[in-house]
Amino acid sequence: MKVEIEKSIAIIVLIFAALNIYAQDTLVIRSKYLKQPDTVLVYKPRHSTSDRKFPVVYLLHGYSEHYMQWSSIINLQQLADQYGFAIVTPEGFATFYLNSPVDPSSQYEDFFYEELVPKIHQLIPVDDKNIFISGLSMGGFGALYHFIRHTDYYNTAAATSGALHIDPDEFLEYSFAFWKNDRLRRDAEKVFGDPKIYDWSSYKIIKLIKEYPDFNRAFLIDCGIEDPLYPLTEDLKKYCEVMNIPVTFMQAPGRHDGNYWHSSIEYHFVYFKQHLRKE
Repeated sequence: MKVEIEKSIAIIVLIFAALNIYAQDTLVIRSKYLKQPDTVLVYKPRHSTSDRKFPVVYLLHGYSEHYMQWSSIINLQQLADQYGFAIVTPEGFATFYLNSPVDPSSQYEDFFYEELVPKIHQLIPVDDKNIFISGLSMGGFGALYHFIRHTDYYNTAAATSGALHIDPDEFLEYSFAFWKNDRLRRDAEKVFGDPKIYDWSSYKIIKLIKEYPDFNRAFLIDCGIEDPLYPLTEDLKKYCEVMNIPVTFMQAPGRHDGNYWHSSIEYHFVYFKQHLRKE
C-alpha cells in the first residue's frame, strides 16, 4: 500500500512538473461575447527580474485545432526563455478571430479586446510598446486581421501559412483537400453567413488593407511552397510591394503541417526581436 501511495504521489508530481513546463498560467475566461468559456495558456520568461516589463506575443491557432496547438508544435517555454517574450495562446474555436455578422454568440474580436487583453495586462507587467501577434492558417488570417484593425495596440505582426482569402469556393476546395469533406465550408458559413447573402470576400486581407488606406506598417508573412495556401501568401506579398507596404516575405520547402510551423515560428520571434522598440 505504501509503495502504491508513493507511486501515486510521484505521478502527481510529474504531472504538475510537466504542466509547469508547458504553461505557467492557465486562464479560463467566461465571456459575454462567446457561447462557451475561453481557455488561455500564458508563458513567461523564467529567470527575469521582478520589475521587468515583458514584450508579449499572442499566438493564434489554426482551424480545427485549439489553444494547445502551438504547445504541441514547439516548446513555448523555451521560446519565452530564449527570446524574452511572454507568450499568450488563446482558444479561438472556429471563429476566425472576428465578430460574426450572423452569430451574436461568436463575437471574438470584442472578447479579445474587452476581456482577454485586460486580463493579460493584469496578469503580466506588459511592455506596451512591444506587443506582437502571429498565427498559423486560420490564426495567420486572425493575426493580420487584428493587426490591420488595431495597429495602435501592436508593434508588428506575422502570419505563417495564412488563410488570407475568405472565399466559399476556395474553402470547399481546401476542406476536401485536408479533411475529405465539407466541414471547413460549413463551419465558415456559421461565422460569415450564407454567401448568397453575405460578401465573404470583404474579409480578404488584401481587401481589408484597402479599407485602411493609411495602413503602411511592416509585418512578416511566410508559407511552405508545397502548401495549397502558398499562392495566397504570394498574392499578398505582391500587393504589398505594389503599394510600398514594408512586408517581409519568406518561403521554404514545406507543407501545411506542424513540421513546417515548428521551423517557421522561430523566424517570427527573430523578426519580433529585431523590431523591439526601446522608447
